[in-house]
Amino acid sequence: MKCNWRICGYDSSTKIFEITVAVGQMTDNQIEQMLKTLAAKAGLDYGEIVGAYAKRRTKIANDLLAVHRESESATFSCGTNPYFVASIVDDDGKVIRYPKMS
Repeated sequence: MKCNWRICGYDSSTKIFEITVAVGQMTDNQIEQMLKTLAAKAGLDYGEIVGAYAKRRTKIANDLLAVHRESESATFSCGTNPYFVASIVDDDGKVIRYPKMS
Protein backbone atom coordinates (compact mmCIF):
# COMPACT_ATOMS: atom_id res chain seq x y z
CA MET A 1 0.00 0.00 0.00
CA LYS A 2 1.35 3.39 -1.02
CA CYS A 3 0.66 6.23 1.41
CA ASN A 4 0.54 9.94 0.71
CA TRP A 5 0.22 13.17 2.59
CA ARG A 6 -2.99 14.97 1.59
CA ILE A 7 -2.54 18.66 2.38
CA CYS A 8 -5.66 20.83 2.23
CA GLY A 9 -6.44 24.44 3.02
CA TYR A 10 -9.88 25.69 4.01
CA ASP A 11 -11.51 29.08 4.32
CA SER A 12 -14.38 28.23 6.65
CA SER A 13 -15.74 25.07 4.98
CA THR A 14 -14.58 25.98 1.46
CA LYS A 15 -11.51 24.11 0.20
CA ILE A 16 -8.99 26.65 -1.12
CA PHE A 17 -5.98 24.40 -1.65
CA GLU A 18 -5.14 20.72 -2.07
CA ILE A 19 -2.01 18.80 -2.96
CA THR A 20 -0.88 15.21 -2.50
CA VAL A 21 2.74 14.37 -1.69
CA ALA A 22 4.33 10.93 -1.21
CA VAL A 23 4.97 10.22 2.48
CA GLY A 24 8.72 9.70 1.96
CA GLN A 25 9.17 13.21 0.57
CA MET A 26 8.51 15.03 3.86
CA THR A 27 9.19 14.38 7.53
CA ASP A 28 6.66 15.13 10.27
CA ASN A 29 8.71 18.19 11.21
CA GLN A 30 8.69 19.44 7.62
CA ILE A 31 4.90 18.93 7.49
CA GLU A 32 4.48 21.00 10.67
CA GLN A 33 6.71 23.81 9.37
CA MET A 34 4.95 23.80 5.99
CA LEU A 35 1.51 24.07 7.66
CA LYS A 36 2.75 27.07 9.66
CA THR A 37 4.00 28.73 6.49
CA LEU A 38 0.76 28.10 4.59
CA ALA A 39 -1.37 29.39 7.48
CA ALA A 40 0.82 32.49 7.87
CA LYS A 41 0.79 33.28 4.16
CA ALA A 42 -2.96 32.77 3.80
CA GLY A 43 -4.24 34.62 6.82
CA LEU A 44 -1.83 36.50 9.05
CA ASP A 45 -0.33 39.96 8.95
CA TYR A 46 3.33 40.57 9.77
CA GLY A 47 2.69 41.45 13.43
CA GLU A 48 0.65 38.26 13.96
CA ILE A 49 3.46 36.17 12.46
CA VAL A 50 6.02 37.80 14.76
CA GLY A 51 3.74 37.15 17.75
CA ALA A 52 3.39 33.49 16.74
CA TYR A 53 7.17 33.08 17.12
CA ALA A 54 7.52 35.17 20.29
CA LYS A 55 8.23 33.63 23.70
CA ARG A 56 5.11 32.27 25.36
CA ARG A 57 3.39 34.44 27.94
CA THR A 58 5.00 37.59 26.59
CA LYS A 59 2.91 40.61 25.64
CA ILE A 60 3.12 40.00 21.88
CA ALA A 61 2.83 36.19 21.95
CA ASN A 62 -0.07 34.37 20.31
CA ASP A 63 -0.94 30.78 19.31
CA LEU A 64 -2.01 31.56 15.74
CA LEU A 65 0.56 29.15 14.27
CA ALA A 66 0.26 26.35 16.81
CA VAL A 67 0.24 22.95 15.13
CA HIS A 68 -2.19 20.39 16.55
CA ARG A 69 -1.86 16.64 16.07
CA GLU A 70 -4.81 14.27 16.14
CA SER A 71 -4.25 11.35 18.48
CA GLU A 72 -5.97 8.70 16.33
CA SER A 73 -4.17 9.36 13.03
CA ALA A 74 -1.20 11.09 11.46
CA THR A 75 -3.17 14.30 10.97
CA PHE A 76 -1.78 17.76 11.67
CA SER A 77 -3.61 21.09 11.51
CA CYS A 78 -2.62 24.74 11.80
CA GLY A 79 -4.47 28.03 11.68
CA THR A 80 -7.96 29.21 12.49
CA ASN A 81 -9.47 30.65 9.33
CA PRO A 82 -8.05 29.97 6.88
CA TYR A 83 -6.60 26.74 8.23
CA PHE A 84 -4.57 23.88 6.80
CA VAL A 85 -4.68 20.13 7.43
CA ALA A 86 -2.22 17.40 6.45
CA SER A 87 -3.19 13.73 6.79
CA ILE A 88 -1.63 10.46 5.72
CA VAL A 89 -4.07 8.75 3.36
CA ASP A 90 -4.18 5.36 1.63
CA ASP A 91 -4.55 4.66 -2.11
CA ASP A 92 -8.30 5.33 -1.86
CA GLY A 93 -7.78 8.71 -0.17
CA LYS A 94 -9.00 7.53 3.24
CA VAL A 95 -7.20 8.82 6.31
CA ILE A 96 -5.14 6.07 7.93
CA ARG A 97 -6.17 5.54 11.56
CA TYR A 98 -3.94 4.03 14.22
CA PRO A 99 -5.13 0.69 15.60
CA LYS A 100 -6.87 1.00 18.96
CA MET A 101 -4.99 -0.41 21.91
CA SER A 102 -6.97 -2.66 24.20
